[in-house]
Amino acid sequence: MARKETAADAASAGRLKQIALTYKMTRKADRTIGLVLAAVGLGIFAVLLVIGFLIGHPVYGGILGLLLGLLATAIVFGRRAERAAFGQMEGQPGAAAAVLDNVGRGWSTTPAVAMNRSQDVVHRAVGKAGIVLVAEGNPNRVKSLLAAEKKKMNRIVADVPVHDVIVGDGEGQVPLKKLRTTMLKYPRVLTGPQVTVTNDRLRALGDLMSNMPLPKGPMPKGMRMPKGGGGRSR
Repeated sequence: MARKETAADAASAGRLKQIALTYKMTRKADRTIGLVLAAVGLGIFAVLLVIGFLIGHPVYGGILGLLLGLLATAIVFGRRAERAAFGQMEGQPGAAAAVLDNVGRGWSTTPAVAMNRSQDVVHRAVGKAGIVLVAEGNPNRVKSLLAAEKKKMNRIVADVPVHDVIVGDGEGQVPLKKLRTTMLKYPRVLTGPQVTVTNDRLRALGDLMSNMPLPKGPMPKGMRMPKGGGGRSR
């Protein structure tokens, strides 16, 4: 029993440290985060408390205000922390792969299925919406990478819908902070078993990550593809 309590206390302390660390990191990019969270939490609490007094139940109004205030504060904090994280990652090679890893359950991500020596890269995600190819880099160069990857996949998964996304702020591109939302909007057309079969087929193609010692997440800016890499996955 004592061991379980100790483990629970340790987990709780770990979560608090993680929240504190996230807050510090967010505050570096968003100086108003503290004021915003205080305004949201106290504002909702005050409104519900006043309503409680008006209807003759201030205690119930205060309790409800406290709970809703905490909930709203947590939601706002999560969104602003996510926005701050995207702001720090934006522009770094491989940033889209880090976002894809956190899209949600049901998605299988393979980073860097195609790349060239200019560090333009294509990542692949497979889920119930089909296959999503996410490219980051020079818009003109990544189009050829996307076309080559689609042609290669078409030989074995021609019956699976393929979506392509170019990450960026230009016309027809998707900002990094909207990548997850964009992927979740695609209609679900595959069943769980079909997703598994699609993944198995695609694994037969291989990818750059299985043949190169690339780090996960954003890649070092000075990193170069070896000569002869050319931008194709093996």
